[in-house]
Amino acid sequence: MSKKISLLLYSLAPGGAERQVSILLHHLKDRFDITLVLMNDTVFYQIPKDIDIVYLDCSSPDESGLVKLLKLPILGWRYKRFLKKNRFDVSLSFLTRPNYINIFAKLFGSKTKTIISERSMFSHQYGYKNLQSFINNYLVYLYSFADLIVTNSKGNAEDLRKTYGIHKKIETIYNTIDLRKVQKTANERDIPKKHRFTFVTVGRLDEGKNHLLLIEAIQSLDTDLWIVGDGPLKNVLRQRIEELGLSKRVLLLGKQKNPYKYLLRGDCFAFASNHEGFPNVLLEAMACGLPVISTDCPSGPREILAPNSDFRQKAEEIELCEYGILVPVNDANTMKKAMQIMMEDTSLREKYRKKSIARVRDFDIHKIIKQWEDVLNERDI
Repeated sequence: MSKKISLLLYSLAPGGAERQVSILLHHLKDRFDITLVLMNDTVFYQIPKDIDIVYLDCSSPDESGLVKLLKLPILGWRYKRFLKKNRFDVSLSFLTRPNYINIFAKLFGSKTKTIISERSMFSHQYGYKNLQSFINNYLVYLYSFADLIVTNSKGNAEDLRKTYGIHKKIETIYNTIDLRKVQKTANERDIPKKHRFTFVTVGRLDEGKNHLLLIEAIQSLDTDLWIVGDGPLKNVLRQRIEELGLSKRVLLLGKQKNPYKYLLRGDCFAFASNHEGFPNVLLEAMACGLPVISTDCPSGPREILAPNSDFRQKAEEIELCEYGILVPVNDANTMKKAMQIMMEDTSLREKYRKKSIARVRDFDIHKIIKQWEDVLNERDI
């Protein structure tokens, strides 16, 4: 008899963790009896038809931080009753708020194995001088009560240990990509016409992704920039694009269910994040054969592009790594120079194309899924 797994997530809105859950559901559903538990009915990604969805709450993304905080123990109690009633063997949660709820359920007496998955570098995600960061930097100590913590990068695991002193059992399972699906969906043709060398980037339009840096970097380069994604800084980016006279060269393409069709037709992927957990978009770009330039932000890019280096190391200038180029965080001038190198050096660009395709195979779903099976089947977590 297969194990019963409750998979807890806020929603399946556009996002890296949500995409990972969608991929995992397709490949774990025949090995486990899985129920997807959500708190909001947004479902952007495809999920298998035979997966049951249960709504723990019907919350709005616009709820205030105070309401979200006060609801944590209530939802934890509700979730504990749900787990007990349905006799789940394992409760697996993704992202910070679902992780807290999962642990509250355990503190309230749930006997279900509690596994939480942290997808960000916590001290950077909540490293701002605001109330949300202040609260989360206390609540993170709840993680010590989980049976197992799964991070998606070594950097994230190190952050929990070193910054917060959380020495609960932690395993790292890198994000995965379904290469067959990428190849199947990348050939749609309804994309903008290319006029010159084109950089592509994908990500939510917020401060952390730092798209402004890319816009500043290409000002004096004979290149276009396609930005796939949506978010709160959309109007700020549009205004800056107009101020710099780049309206014909920088395109805001909005969020896309199929980003691969843009990646496949770009010339290079450029990534400017200030901090990450483990950037799925680097894998997606590499799966489409794109050479990659990325900020050496914590964490993930170095583990992908320079796996033989110390993941704690940070680029201080342009670093030509084994699988792509790393540049310092928030340095538009160095990003510009790296872009120029990639535009002008055809042999380097071709080398990194081939390297991308080779490297991304290490993250194929058929390799990563075994690690998730082992974690979910482990008796003594």
